[in-house]
Amino acid sequence: MPLTCGLVGLPNAGKSTLFRAITAASAEIAPYPFTTIAPNVGVVRIPDPRLEAIAGITHPRRTVPAALELVDIAGLVRNAHKGEGLGNQFLARIREVDALLHVVRCFAGDVAHVEGGVDPLRDIGIVETELLLADLAAVQRARAQVAPRARAGDRAARREEAGLAQLEDHLAGGRPARSWVPSAGSEAAAEDARRRLLTARPVLYVANLDEHDPAGGPCLDAVAGYASTSGAPAIGLCAKLEMELAELPEQEAAPFLAALGIAERGLTRLVRACEGLLGLRTFFTIVSDEVRAWPVPAGTRAPAAAGRIHTDMERGFIRVEVIASRDLVACGSVAAARERGLVRLEGKDYEIQDGDVVTFRFAT
Repeated sequence: MPLTCGLVGLPNAGKSTLFRAITAASAEIAPYPFTTIAPNVGVVRIPDPRLEAIAGITHPRRTVPAALELVDIAGLVRNAHKGEGLGNQFLARIREVDALLHVVRCFAGDVAHVEGGVDPLRDIGIVETELLLADLAAVQRARAQVAPRARAGDRAARREEAGLAQLEDHLAGGRPARSWVPSAGSEAAAEDARRRLLTARPVLYVANLDEHDPAGGPCLDAVAGYASTSGAPAIGLCAKLEMELAELPEQEAAPFLAALGIAERGLTRLVRACEGLLGLRTFFTIVSDEVRAWPVPAGTRAPAAAGRIHTDMERGFIRVEVIASRDLVACGSVAAARERGLVRLEGKDYEIQDGDVVTFRFAT
């Protein structure tokens, strides 16, 4: 399955417009809250010149780029964690994604704002408070479940409860789970609980700019400043403009961008930012008449990478043959690279490197 990014934010922040622009899908778009009732899911292809270079020497019938799955989740409102609006029913969906794209409204216009007017810092605070409160409730429930065993003298349960207590204090202080560092001796189960929390996901702030001010101005500065203080990345783009560009042929889109003084499409920057947010490394496979790119998080070991292709390959993993894509392209073929000693065998502890071309060996 592809790695997944979830679009979150207040209603009418422009999430569905951005989703449509990125995925060329047809999410319903309308100027009233809760247009998105069921999560829309689309796939974003990640362009990679290395894939094209490998295909250039192997001449496959099929070339498959790496992809990210993008989920457009209904807007959250105040007290969503208590069931207000429609956002609460999608909190569970947020738990399933690998990263969050927090879309922040920075445009005016006729589209209603659920809070009455544009204020990016207030809007960010509302969404993040709802996620924090949902996480706090989840940790409190976990503590309640482990408390009886801890009181009964179970040492592992005591350590787990202590870790959960630390995590609860961290969240109650308004800090996201992603910034929590457990103290020495905390039970691993508490760390497992942290990883399942909404605010444990890495976040990219996306300022949705006004089409009449694509440079962003003070609104973009506010979003970028907030992101910087929390150690998160931020970008600015105009979702409406990106959707219009997505509907134009490439030869028409380029001069349109030039006329606006924009050097690069916002979507290109967004995809690149998503790769960085997830810490992605891309490896390539050459099987029969297909060359395919596979994204995995940094630090992924060879068996887990094999499991991205098929779970049987992970279970039966034996070893992996590896060659750097640049070496393969320079040699012109796998056979030539093998003759030059550039193909090596690696075992279960090998960490996949960005640009590896691999062949997994496994037992069925």
